Amino acid sequence: MQERHFSYLMLLAMFFWGGGWTALKILTYNLPMDVIIFWRFFLMSLAFIPIIIYFKIPFKLDLHSLKYILGSSVLNVSFMISSFYGVKYGYAGGGSVIITTFSPIMTFLLVAVLFRNRLETRQYFGLLLGLIGGYILLQLNDFSLFLNSSNLYFLLCALIWAGVTVLSQHSQKHIHPIHYSFAISLIATLFTFLYAKDSDLGAVFHQGAAFWTAMIYLAVFGQTIATTIFFISSGRLGSEKTSSYMFLVPLFALFSAWLILDEPMQPHIIIGGAISMLAVYFINKK
Repeated sequence: MQERHFSYLMLLAMFFWGGGWTALKILTYNLPMDVIIFWRFFLMSLAFIPIIIYFKIPFKLDLHSLKYILGSSVLNVSFMISSFYGVKYGYAGGGSVIITTFSPIMTFLLVAVLFRNRLETRQYFGLLLGLIGGYILLQLNDFSLFLNSSNLYFLLCALIWAGVTVLSQHSQKHIHPIHYSFAISLIATLFTFLYAKDSDLGAVFHQGAAFWTAMIYLAVFGQTIATTIFFISSGRLGSEKTSSYMFLVPLFALFSAWLILDEPMQPHIIIGGAISMLAVYFINKK
């Protein structure tokens, strides 16, 4: 598959991820964090089964792949906990901006430090545009906005996802991305069940259509499909380029919030989103 095709798939994945912030916000209205996270990973694991059957790829597991799987499982659970509390006490749109603006920057820096990679001038310029776009989207006129509890959760999410991105790229030397994603969700399901087993896990069956629509969207489209695309693309495009597409998530997140939650589309959102899209262009431009 050509690099251009992976770019199209990444656009689709970013659209699914953007809508996931609206879905997560809806879920925080109903049940506690441990119940939501367990069912999210459980449904995600189930959704991977037909994908594995369809691709018919032999499952191989060794100590090297297990190391990456366990690491990513812990990071994925940590990401979900941080994002849940961030959205619960803050704004979904603001969270998507902070995470998706700073995660690519942290990924670039992490790769540069660990693997001594040198970036090109256009990539530095693209990162600068991403910061400017995020600043405009969130209207960060006061640095103290970074210091409130919800934004600190979002900044932690950005750092965690930078680690997930790097691990996913290097794991593909040992295990197929689909098996990697499935194994992560399976282990995360076990972890979260042990944590939430004393909670009322059956409470989800008393929820309405809006809850289940949000839950299925988040687990299947926003996680299983989108995350699989992300992991596969990170191996083909590289973790730096793949993470740069996350600049587009705020635009899609704000659009879904406008469409579903009736949040207004303000001029600074349109301008900041356009600058973030331009940032993706410069980072990926050959």
